[in-house]
Amino acid sequence: MPSKARRDAEFSDFVHQASPELLRIAWYLTGDAHRANDLVQASLVKTYLTWSRITPGSAIGYVRRVMVNENIDQWRRHGAEVLVDEVTDFDRQTPSDDIGRFAETQALVTALRHLPPQQRRVVVLRYYCDLSEQQVAHELGIGRGAVKSNASRGLAALRHHIAEQELAHEH
Repeated sequence: MPSKARRDAEFSDFVHQASPELLRIAWYLTGDAHRANDLVQASLVKTYLTWSRITPGSAIGYVRRVMVNENIDQWRRHGAEVLVDEVTDFDRQTPSDDIGRFAETQALVTALRHLPPQQRRVVVLRYYCDLSEQQVAHELGIGRGAVKSNASRGLAALRHHIAEQELAHEH
């Protein structure tokens, strides 16, 4: 198999296997199904252009970093994020085995949408992607102290928002 054909086949396999996880990360980052799909697609295009230099074990991390940077770039180009209230569209676009998992996280996604973008990125990378503080700092290009403070503030805000939602549903 020629080199380009092998590279294309490896990339295609990677996209097939990684897309559900990448979509979930993008959804948490953007809070919107359409923007999540666009973010993943734009990130995969950029990744394809450098695919020959990416080692297989680092591919997810590489795409995740591209997604975070692309999300920041889109935010800078288009100004403040406009987050939608409807997140159920994403459920219809995911494989059926993921729907239950997404239904369980709707409260979390709603709460994440209320965080400032930097806190949201830190919380998603630190706790959803299970990266260390140092890894998050490296991926976002910020100091470790900024990761700690954004994570602490973000978690406090998430707890507060989810508690408010639970109280509202009780009454």
